[in-house]
Amino acid sequence: MLNKFESHINKEFFFIKKAKLLLAFSGGIDSVVLAFLCKELNIDIALAHCNFNLRAAESDADEDFVLQLAEDWELEVFIENFDTKQFATDKKISTQMAARTLRYYWFEELKTQLGFNHVLTAHHADDDFETLLINLSRGTGLDGLLGIPAVNEAIVRPLLPFTRDEIEAFAKQHKLQWREDSSNSSTKYLRNKLRHEVIPILKGINPKLLQNFKKTQQYLKDAKSIINDKVDEVAQAIVSKTSNNDLAFNIHEIQQLNNPKAYLYELLNGYGFTQWEDVLELLSAQSGKQVFSNTHRLLKDREYLMLTQIANLPTESIKITDAQSLVLTPFGQLSISKVPRVDEVKNNSTFFDFESLAFPLILRKWEQGDYFYPLGMNGKKKVSKYFKDEKFSLLDKENTWLLCSGKDIVWVVGHRADDRFKVIKNTKTILKISLQ
Repeated sequence: MLNKFESHINKEFFFIKKAKLLLAFSGGIDSVVLAFLCKELNIDIALAHCNFNLRAAESDADEDFVLQLAEDWELEVFIENFDTKQFATDKKISTQMAARTLRYYWFEELKTQLGFNHVLTAHHADDDFETLLINLSRGTGLDGLLGIPAVNEAIVRPLLPFTRDEIEAFAKQHKLQWREDSSNSSTKYLRNKLRHEVIPILKGINPKLLQNFKKTQQYLKDAKSIINDKVDEVAQAIVSKTSNNDLAFNIHEIQQLNNPKAYLYELLNGYGFTQWEDVLELLSAQSGKQVFSNTHRLLKDREYLMLTQIANLPTESIKITDAQSLVLTPFGQLSISKVPRVDEVKNNSTFFDFESLAFPLILRKWEQGDYFYPLGMNGKKKVSKYFKDEKFSLLDKENTWLLCSGKDIVWVVGHRADDRFKVIKNTKTILKISLQ
């Protein structure tokens, strides 16, 4: 197995041979074998062990084992203890999901802070097949049938070609010690139920089950590459970027496709959406309708579906004193200075009569009922009417802020100033405000 592993690394993962690696290390047979293989090949690894405190003394014994093995093998080791049950309760998720979330968050934290290039995990061929069956039982698209990716951003899984039987045989051959997780024998979890009850039957029917699974998986990957080529071709015609780097999907072009739902799935499945019927209904919905994933929002805006990332940006108002020269905002920074004369007025910069302003100025999001006196016009106009006349999209409206003096609007930031605060013949001090 060592020779096979080395050949696999040289062919598929040559980049890890000179990298600084963090190995997710439970102390179970899979991670012990992976650590041993890396050590034998002089691959630079450090161990990272999570104590989830789910099995009382057994969890602590796992931790002790990991510490001793790291000392025996002269490997750097990191240990973190988690209150997994409390985290699961707070987040209203399963214990398994809580452990997974905590584990990968901590790995990423270690990687970033200590300069590791990649995180190795010990997933193998049996894990991969179990994942396919789980996805299949829940309903899945082509991606779900492809199983566990060998590389997923910084996560690398070099044991995927190897079966559990190969790993056990290698561990016994080299007299390796490992810890058995008692929870792995329980069939109350779907994965364990498949592992202990379903897959043995399938292997009994066909001893070459995993080999054939790998072949099928490769056929699916080949088909996926063809689909990706077609989707990329279609995307060039229907997807564009907005000025804010959001994505806009042309509804008319989507509706001309033979299977709009299938294309929407391929274009959007990387953004966490699951309610695909709701996504499809957006094509014929009224403007303003939207569908959310945990990370993104899809919004119907006239002729387009707008994809935006859900960001936790501050929406509360910001006070600006007359002593400030630079103000950081959610949409950029405002540069404020007194100048001797008026230069060219642009959307991103404008000039005001300093004495007409009441400080502190207030920067806030626009609200229904807001009105102002647009520069160069007679009379007032509702901000909502200004948006309509200027053909603002729904996203443009959401991202628009107002600079106010007391209750009066001074500037629809980045767009139009208010006539009441313009520089006039008798102006003594000129204030320039620019958006950068």
